[in-house]
Amino acid sequence: MSQHTQPPAPDSTPAPEAAAAPAPYPGPSGADFLQAQAPAPARPGNLGLGIVAAFVAALAVAAAYGGIMNAIEREISYAVIGVGAVVGFAAGKLGGRNPLLPVVGAVLSVASVILGELFYYALALAEASGIGLGDVLSTLGVSGLIDIWKEGADFKTALFLALGAFAGYSTAKKIGG
Repeated sequence: MSQHTQPPAPDSTPAPEAAAAPAPYPGPSGADFLQAQAPAPARPGNLGLGIVAAFVAALAVAAAYGGIMNAIEREISYAVIGVGAVVGFAAGKLGGRNPLLPVVGAVLSVASVILGELFYYALALAEASGIGLGDVLSTLGVSGLIDIWKEGADFKTALFLALGAFAGYSTAKKIGG
């Protein structure tokens, strides 16, 4: 014998709706959170590639820096930060985590700034004298341009070279690391 129950008769008051159960959380379970996540593998340092990249960047940025200064006919002291950042970026991005690369970035940043200023002087002298850049370089040579640069160097020059070095160092360290 089966027992059969009849549903209660409807009355005029609506029945309270049953509370809907919340949907289960689709994310990882608690056990997944307890397992230690492995850190991303460290990018190995490639000192040679970092140095080559920083050197090429230093040459390219020096040419751009000198050319821009010549085009606007004045020095841009604060641009040394950008020069250092580009050189440091190249060193850190392609060189990785090698601890020597920030130092390389700083040294090549300073060299790039000086080379850019020498290029600016050579371009300005070529324009002022009406001769070609090659003639200026063959007449004065790099040592002659350095002597001209030294005459104009002062505390402000040293300060901006230090800023360029800092930018090259810190950018290479941050990007590489």
